[in-house]
Amino acid sequence: MPLRDLYLLSPEISIVGVAFIIIMLDLWIERKGLLPILTIVLLGLPLGFTISLWGTEEQAFDGVLVVDTFSIFFKVLLIGVVTAVVIASQETAARFRRFQGEYYGLLLMATAGLMLMAATRELITIYLSLELSTLSAIALVAFFKDTRSTESGLKYLVLSGVSSAIMLYGMAMVLGVTGTSSLVEIAKAAPVSSLADNPALLLGVVFIVAGFGFKIASFPFQMWVPDVYQGAPTPVTAYLSVASKAAGFAVLLRVFYLAFGDFSSDWSMLFGVLAVISMSLGNFAAIFQTDIKRLLAYSTIAHAGYILIGLAAVASRVPGGEAFGPQGVLFYLTAYAFTNLGAFFVVIAIANKIGSETIDDFAGMSKRSPLLAGLLALCLVSLIGVPPAVGFWAKLYLFNAAVQADMVWLAIAGAINTAISAFYYLRVIKVMYLSPAPTEERVRLTPPIGLAVAMTTTGVLFFGIAPWFLLDFAIRATSGFPG
Repeated sequence: MPLRDLYLLSPEISIVGVAFIIIMLDLWIERKGLLPILTIVLLGLPLGFTISLWGTEEQAFDGVLVVDTFSIFFKVLLIGVVTAVVIASQETAARFRRFQGEYYGLLLMATAGLMLMAATRELITIYLSLELSTLSAIALVAFFKDTRSTESGLKYLVLSGVSSAIMLYGMAMVLGVTGTSSLVEIAKAAPVSSLADNPALLLGVVFIVAGFGFKIASFPFQMWVPDVYQGAPTPVTAYLSVASKAAGFAVLLRVFYLAFGDFSSDWSMLFGVLAVISMSLGNFAAIFQTDIKRLLAYSTIAHAGYILIGLAAVASRVPGGEAFGPQGVLFYLTAYAFTNLGAFFVVIAIANKIGSETIDDFAGMSKRSPLLAGLLALCLVSLIGVPPAVGFWAKLYLFNAAVQADMVWLAIAGAINTAISAFYYLRVIKVMYLSPAPTEERVRLTPPIGLAVAMTTTGVLFFGIAPWFLLDFAIRATSGFPG
């Protein structure tokens, strides 16, 4: 095995190493509060390796994995997400003191799988990476080991198994038709000029889309999201809502741009239809929710639909043209990461104090904690897509990608759904600011969750005022796309 290949894989290897170190240290360290601090410090190792690879355009392990600006973008994003989640997890992790090492270790192992997904160019490796992240996530969902958490973990296990089987069957069909599992070779070996000309290849592609629909929480595998998000520890819910979605879209972009780029007219319409269904389903269901985590869960489904607009627009790129779709997807995913993590972290701070996640129990929060109420309102406004929050630019850029792709109908559908979403987001703000507080007791931030909230909400506001920094990063990451 060439040493160069190991170096190219160093971010993933190092984060797995950090996971094992934390688990082993948990056996000897009595002060469990040191574990998250050590985890955050040691995460500097994979981050350093990742940054050192910036600008590298190389293949590893005979082309199975690739190191390019696209994969490095997602590795940096995923390391940032898991760092923020570890910081925000300290109060929650104290509830299972004996298993804190395993908790942080599983978070890191799930992240390693997602990082591999973003870098692979081969179907079997994609599947193995997906399973590594999913199995770790299942254990995290059930970590409270109470009735609701265990039920959520079981639902996640069953539905992830079904979706994985469907996706694997689709991959097998593609392999059978083309004779290869390499994304690059699939594009060369496809025996037809249109998916409709080969039913087996068409069915394989549809099954792969369905399987990844589970990972990104979009139609038709969105049914697990509300129950799992509600039952899981809230930091785990925040992690799943952002990290899984980011890696899922990364691999979808690479698979469908690299392997099935010649059939763009077929799959762009498929993703466009899935975008409308996911947006509409998520937004209408969220209107009727009374639990803040379930509301954000359905919101996640809707936002998967918004991001699918960018995926559908990828097909518009002509040789030598700008990659409007990929840029929009990367910009939106990063903006969504800051926004959704910020919202969940504020919910953690409030729910830990009031002992409830019911929206009506957030009544009068503007008086009990003006700072938390204001920051949650900022995140919700960003999820709607209102300036000066970063969500405004994210949606504007995605809708522009749809217009550039001559899919104006998709941009209109996104705008209509954005208006619908304003109803339930503003309802939470109305409860916090206009409903009377049941008590005058103050809700204060603890230092760890305060740091996590500050990191994310600062990003929401800063990139809303100066979006070109983030946009430039997205453009650089897609400069050599598909890689």
